[in-house]
Amino acid sequence: TPVLHVHTAQTGLDALPKGIPTVDTINRLQTAFPGNVAPALVAIKGNADSQAMQSAVRDLVSQARASGQAKEPIEVDISHDQSVTRVTIPLVGNGTDSKSVAALHTLRDRILPATVGHVSGAKWAVTGGTANSEDGNKLLKHAWPIVFAFVLGLAFLLLLVSFRSLVIPIKAIVLNLLSVGAAYGVLIAVFQKGWGESLLNFKSNGGIASWLPIFMFVILFGLSMDYHVFILSRVREAYDRGMKTEDAVAHGIKTTAGVVTSAALVMVGVFSIFATLPILDMKELGIGLAAAVLIDATIVRAVLLPATMKLLGDWNWYLPKWLQWLPQIDHGAGSAV
Repeated sequence: TPVLHVHTAQTGLDALPKGIPTVDTINRLQTAFPGNVAPALVAIKGNADSQAMQSAVRDLVSQARASGQAKEPIEVDISHDQSVTRVTIPLVGNGTDSKSVAALHTLRDRILPATVGHVSGAKWAVTGGTANSEDGNKLLKHAWPIVFAFVLGLAFLLLLVSFRSLVIPIKAIVLNLLSVGAAYGVLIAVFQKGWGESLLNFKSNGGIASWLPIFMFVILFGLSMDYHVFILSRVREAYDRGMKTEDAVAHGIKTTAGVVTSAALVMVGVFSIFATLPILDMKELGIGLAAAVLIDATIVRAVLLPATMKLLGDWNWYLPKWLQWLPQIDHGAGSAV
């Protein structure tokens, strides 16, 4: 459920340790000159010497001031060849929060089209820290479905061939998505909503690092699938040797529990170290990965996986007739229990 309300943002100064002298200096500058540390930069291509362009730029500055979403000083610079005009507009907010994003959209969607947009042949673009964060978020969100579809599709095909079952890959994908979704939920609760700020010694910026969801999904899906295939291989071996599905599941869980638990403890311990680092992005990475592995190795692998396999019984190994041509992979049926 929390995943439905995820908000990503490129972290700024709030991601850096407060004890660094450079950060303290920049914070003092930001306090004294709000918006000027990372202002919006409007680049306008067109004849800056023309009366129409000069009038449009004056209107741009005037409307930006009147909007209440820009701060002073607004500066206008013109290139030597009079072909490009740069307007520096400090925006409200801290550069990556909702106030700054709203100010950016006002500038892009309303003020610029109403001013420079009336100049024939003029072209413009807005960059700067806020634009970089907003545009980067949009690009990453556009890439999410592609990454998810590729990883899930490849995992489905590999499991389908490996276990000659249509149910196994579907169930594996659902369980792995539960692990990843739970990890996202922990991230949102801790870092987006700010739960545990004092405990982890950080200040929430109202979002999570924009690169983290895709990165975590790829890493966690790989780790989860590793556990899943390891456990299922033992279950399938026992089943191929004649055990009932229920007994094979119990055997597979029992024989792999030690290895899975030990590996999970090692990874949780390693990932937790990142949570102690002063950089906010690293804290998010450490908490997210540690929570995901812990949830996956306990609730998902030790409870949900065997429970669903027991409930489904022999339906776990269901393969339609039109897929019977898939190769038969030996899971060690000839070895002793």
